[in-house]
Amino acid sequence: MRGLKELDNVIREKTAKQEFSGVVLIMQRDKEIFSGCYGHADKSWRVPNTIETRFRIASISKMFTAVAILQLIEEGKIDFDTKVTEYLELSNTKIPKEVDVESLLTHTSGIGDYYDESLGDEEWERIWSRIPIYKIRTNSDYISLFIDKDPINEVGKKYHYNGAGYILLGLIIEKASGLSYFDYVRKNVFNKIGMKDSDFLSLDKVYERVAEGYEAIRNSDGEIIEWNKNIYTTTPDAAADGGATSTAHDLIKFIKALRNNNLLGERLSKEMFIPKVIDEEANGARGYTWMYGYGNSFVLNKENNIVRCGHTGEEYGVSARLYYYPELETDIIILANQGMCAGVLGWDIHNMLLQ
Repeated sequence: MRGLKELDNVIREKTAKQEFSGVVLIMQRDKEIFSGCYGHADKSWRVPNTIETRFRIASISKMFTAVAILQLIEEGKIDFDTKVTEYLELSNTKIPKEVDVESLLTHTSGIGDYYDESLGDEEWERIWSRIPIYKIRTNSDYISLFIDKDPINEVGKKYHYNGAGYILLGLIIEKASGLSYFDYVRKNVFNKIGMKDSDFLSLDKVYERVAEGYEAIRNSDGEIIEWNKNIYTTTPDAAADGGATSTAHDLIKFIKALRNNNLLGERLSKEMFIPKVIDEEANGARGYTWMYGYGNSFVLNKENNIVRCGHTGEEYGVSARLYYYPELETDIIILANQGMCAGVLGWDIHNMLLQ
């Protein structure tokens, strides 16, 4: 990769402008080619971020949920065509009986979501204006937020990003395994491959080496005038659709273990890296075909080769990227503790990689 010194300068400039706070790790094959730490894990005490800092990773966690589901499929406890309402014994619901595990994994279930990201931040804030956000602690706590919502699409016909679908997958994991979602992932993902710094940590508890999340407050000219912590704007506990805490090196362990069949057998490991459905909402952006698979997002070039896969993560006070470039055998981890800052940097690195 060219321009590593240039990349460090770019990130330092963003940090000086308060446009980034976090860490970046780039691995090519088994070699670390870039590692940088910027900004503060705790702004009040000016505690710097380090490569060992643990960050909340938002929807990157969906990859853990997808792996857990595929493990249970390998064990024969569920299948791709397992019907969700029947399996979970959900009655008096508007979730169609045709919704199955496959459609939940690929965001093609068409069910109404508890929070439709296409509606923006105002919708998120509206939800928690009537329900105390601090009461949402388990996957089951989300059910009442979407069980009575009308479907938005026919089952299996169209991709539309859907957190509620992954909440349902979390409940399936719990029923099929007899463990809580969190304990299942700890045992069968984190502990299995030595992700010692990954866990499901509460925002309102104290842990070592965990970055606090911040959102910028701006004046009428768009200038940052102060920062708010995310303790009232982000759900305090993780769920099956997002919110785990991890480090850059642990996420490298995860994506490499997935490629090396250490979490799944060879067949389903390969399935995790196969695009399944076109993301029509993003398709064509930056000249790429955008697709989604089992907890994995893909961009393909004009020759239909996979340029990049992985997952994004965005919450209030959280911004994260896990990217794998198969042709370049390169992994990129960006973990940040301020909102909406990893995306632009991710594209900066993308362009440097491919120049």
